[in-house]
Amino acid sequence: MSSKKRTACTAALYLCVALLGAITTPGFAFEAERASVETVNVESAAKVPAAPVTQLATVATTVAPAASPLKPQTVTFAASTPIVQAVGTASVTATFGSLAAAVAAQPSNVGEDEQINCLATGIYYEAKGEPLSGQLAVAEVILNRTQSGRFPDTACGVLKQPGQFSFVRGGKLPEPNAGSSAWRTAVAVAHVAKRALWDSPADGALFFHARRLAPRWGKARVASVGNHVFYR
Repeated sequence: MSSKKRTACTAALYLCVALLGAITTPGFAFEAERASVETVNVESAAKVPAAPVTQLATVATTVAPAASPLKPQTVTFAASTPIVQAVGTASVTATFGSLAAAVAAQPSNVGEDEQINCLATGIYYEAKGEPLSGQLAVAEVILNRTQSGRFPDTACGVLKQPGQFSFVRGGKLPEPNAGSSAWRTAVAVAHVAKRALWDSPADGALFFHARRLAPRWGKARVASVGNHVFYR
C-alpha cells in the first residue's frame, strides 16, 4: 500500500471515530447548540434599539369645588289687596227680609262722612215722612246723578247745583233737626242707598217731581213712589 493510500485510510478512520463520538454524546451537541443560541440572543438583544419611552404629559385636572349646600329661597309675596264685591239684590234679600229691616240695621249718625250727611239731608228735605221706599227712591236719584257724567260726581255737588233742589238756597244746605226721628231715618236710608243694600223701586231715575205738579219734561217715566213721580 502506498503512502497516499495509508494517509487517506487514516483520515477516513479518524473521521469515522469523530462521527461516532458525535452521535454517542448528544449532551455535548445540545450544549453547543444552546451556547450558540444564547450567544445569538445576546447579540440580538444588544443590536435591538431600545424602544423610545413616551412620557405621558401631565394632565391638569381642575376639580370644581363642591357645591355649597342649597340655601332655602325666600319667597316674598306682594301685599294682597282685599276684593270688595258689591252686594247684589239676591244676597241682600238673604240678609234682610225687608227694606225696613235693612234700614233698622244701619247706624243713625253720619259721623265724619260728608257725603252721607249731604245724601241724608236731601232725603230729609225731599221725602221726610214718606214711606221708606219713597225715601230710598229719592236717595237713588241723587246717587244716579253722581254716576251719570251729566251732573257733579258727589252727593253734595248734586244737591248744590243751581236750580235743581228747591230747599237749597244760595248753594248752601239747611241744617236739619238732628234730634228728630225723621233725621235718624234719613241717615239710615242714606247708608242703605250708599251701600247698595236694597234695590230702588225707581231704577235708573235721574229726575222726580211731586205728584201735585205736572211739568212737561218729555222724559221717560220710571215709577210713581210715595208723593213723587220719577223719570229718566
